[in-house]
Amino acid sequence: MSIDHDRLFKELIQTFFEDFIALFFPTMHEHIDFRHVSFLSEELFTDVTAGEKYRVDLLVETKLKGEDGLVIVHIENQSYVQPSFPERMFIYFSRLLEKYRKPIVPIAVFSYDTIRNERSAFTLQFPFGHVLDFRFFTLELRKQNWRNYIRQDNPIAAALLGKMGYTESERVELKKQFLRMLVRMELDEAKQRLLFGFFETYVKLSDEEEQQLRREVSEMETKEKEQVLELIISYEQRALERGREEGMKQGMKHIVQTMARKGMSIQNIASMTDLTEEEVKQLLENK
Repeated sequence: MSIDHDRLFKELIQTFFEDFIALFFPTMHEHIDFRHVSFLSEELFTDVTAGEKYRVDLLVETKLKGEDGLVIVHIENQSYVQPSFPERMFIYFSRLLEKYRKPIVPIAVFSYDTIRNERSAFTLQFPFGHVLDFRFFTLELRKQNWRNYIRQDNPIAAALLGKMGYTESERVELKKQFLRMLVRMELDEAKQRLLFGFFETYVKLSDEEEQQLRREVSEMETKEKEQVLELIISYEQRALERGREEGMKQGMKHIVQTMARKGMSIQNIASMTDLTEEEVKQLLENK
């Protein structure tokens, strides 16, 4: 199953918007009034020439401290290499400015796994003159050393450890430090699940690595040891429960589809399986 990177990043940054700005753009953070934050609906732009549609990832309407006017922060996650990306950022900027008529703060987050020197500007010039110099803020995650962030009690830092620069030999230590951060932050269960799910999407340890992780946590001499172990056990149990639920769902799906192939009506299948007719229809549609 393909990963919807843009949706994951949107949910993460929308939940922890101020934490994101504070961590990676501290100077910007000093000027934004976070008492006034609202998330705007998605914008869909069509590139008529290329015949493609692009959806703006995240738009946030806010204010600057001491000013009455609103500003819009546009955050775009780029999960793949695209040479024309600076031009696309400019097109987004111009269309958003045209629609909202408010100052736009453009931010690009490069989240792919290669290390590149991404451009942060789109320029247009001729031998006889300079026409355009558009610049945007950038964050290249793979260039960030994950160890520089493990002392930060910042949920964005914890979630994004797995998209930063680390080696294969550091994977177990990476997850151990991620779990320690979760314990220290004492987040509510919903936010904790969001961070854990995001991290696990990009850093999935093997069974052998998970065993090594548990051994290393058991040998920890910090006050977080028992809490980290409890966290590991709780998420292992949830994974087992999800596996059982998925297995039961697949089993029922097979039974329903077999009954349908034998010519049984939806009403009869529902009666014999204790499912509603709507549930039977859904199982038949998801082949």
